[in-house]
Amino acid sequence: MAACVEDPGRLCDLAEKIRAGDLSPVDLVQRYLDRIEMVQPLAEPWREVDAERALAVAKVREEQAARGEFLGPLHGIPFGVKDIIDVEGLPTRCNCPAFKDRAPAAADAEVVLALKAAGAIALGKVHTTEFAFFEPSPARNPYDTAHTPGGSSSGSGAAVASGTVPMALGTQTMASLNRPAAYCGISAFKPSTRSISGYGVSPLAPSFDTTGFYGWTVDDAVYGYEALMPPGSAPIGSTPSLANARVVVIEDPLIDDMSADMKAAFEAKCDGFRAAGHDVESVPAPFAFKRLGELHWSIMAYETGRTLAHMLDYPAELVGHRIRELIAEGRAIESEAYMRDRAELTALRSTFYRAFAASDVFFWPATPGPAPEGLASTGDPKYIAPWTVLGGPILTLPFGLSGDLPIGCILSSAPGSDHALGALARTLAD
Repeated sequence: MAACVEDPGRLCDLAEKIRAGDLSPVDLVQRYLDRIEMVQPLAEPWREVDAERALAVAKVREEQAARGEFLGPLHGIPFGVKDIIDVEGLPTRCNCPAFKDRAPAAADAEVVLALKAAGAIALGKVHTTEFAFFEPSPARNPYDTAHTPGGSSSGSGAAVASGTVPMALGTQTMASLNRPAAYCGISAFKPSTRSISGYGVSPLAPSFDTTGFYGWTVDDAVYGYEALMPPGSAPIGSTPSLANARVVVIEDPLIDDMSADMKAAFEAKCDGFRAAGHDVESVPAPFAFKRLGELHWSIMAYETGRTLAHMLDYPAELVGHRIRELIAEGRAIESEAYMRDRAELTALRSTFYRAFAASDVFFWPATPGPAPEGLASTGDPKYIAPWTVLGGPILTLPFGLSGDLPIGCILSSAPGSDHALGALARTLAD
């Protein structure tokens, strides 16, 4: 057992100091490289660190800052990239033995390129579960390295929580952004499903795959999103404000197994919202969330069976058995059955959001309890997965410890309300 938690700094503060000339981008990158050297033997969040190139880019950003030239709100700030997302000059190995000797990517994924255009500096690749599914990575929980950091964005959550980088990219198909954030005591923002370009991101189930952002606090996770998608760029029809939103707690048997510590912390948070003047109400689910989980799995399996079918051409020992089983399961699903599932899911989404006001936000526990011991399991995704299926933005709010390990909750809202949810989440987190 070891603990290696450290606050990496606020994105907005780092950006302001760079703009004011009080912080050198080169010194900032070197600070995180030094921290990686300390943390990597303990929590192992990083797959590959691109130190030489990061320092070279930081030097350019420093010279630009000295001239008063700033590319954007992330000028000179480093970020980590989940290793299913392409970074030019680095291989995308997807934590798969078949890709151990893969050639470097020839181009950046669009999301990486957009962050670079905003001034950010790619520090390297962080670990992922195999193809962002369930085969664990070497990354460990910085609060207790005998425990999982969650999956599939295991390295992303561990990298930020251990203080080695202030922002990291992850992806979510089930619960792969928000769960590691809850387990690692930090925040994550999953934007509305498929609202971020997936170009250059290895697919699992494209109906759900969505890239998102990690930061130490809610404000950091939202800041990363807003740097990529500035206010005004939200989809047409988005909710203009959630300032007076009703906080809805959905009642459903799915969360009946939450731990006593989680239940107490969750109820205390609801009481805190009420004390701050927010309307908090418990409302029965308009249908069983279990059905969302069933549809989610079958649709994901079908799509994985097509997007990763080529992996069955590799020797069995070079591809994890869990992803091979999912591919085989998906290949056995008939297309007509998939179409029916997609149609039913669309109908359920419509039923759900018609049952609530456009200005409602939804508050739920992120997980049944803290991160489980060991690395064989990345934890249970079932609390977060229904909200991923419903398609709206999801933010992880850390809210304390169970024993020595973090626990957290999630906040979600209607698809397209990303900026409004970010603004409200900042208030609720405070």
